[in-house]
Amino acid sequence: MLDGLIANYGEAVAVLLFVIGFANLLLQKNLIKKIIGLNFMDTGTYLFLAEKGYIVGRMAPIVVDGVQDVNKYINPIPSGLVLTGIVVSVSVTALMLSLTIRLYQRYHTLNMDEISTILKKEEI
Repeated sequence: MLDGLIANYGEAVAVLLFVIGFANLLLQKNLIKKIIGLNFMDTGTYLFLAEKGYIVGRMAPIVVDGVQDVNKYINPIPSGLVLTGIVVSVSVTALMLSLTIRLYQRYHTLNMDEISTILKKEEI
């Protein structure tokens, strides 16, 4: 089992990043820390996709010197998915941070428990 883990250390690190982010997302009360946890999860996912798309000994899919054999190049789809995911992730992070600023301006705290308590008091 240890040999498989060492051989696939990139995937293991990606899963570890995802688990750390997921635990942070679930256990933290502070909204900024939750956003950081979500970014850790994104990073783990992108690393996993990049690791799965890379094949040792192959080149990027750019035709050079007339070599058109598909066995000489890596699959470009995981790389494209990672780039698209990064753009979406940055946009979502910006939106979450702007909403967090608005929440702080209104409730003067970033603690989810305190915000829930204030909301319950406002309902009454």
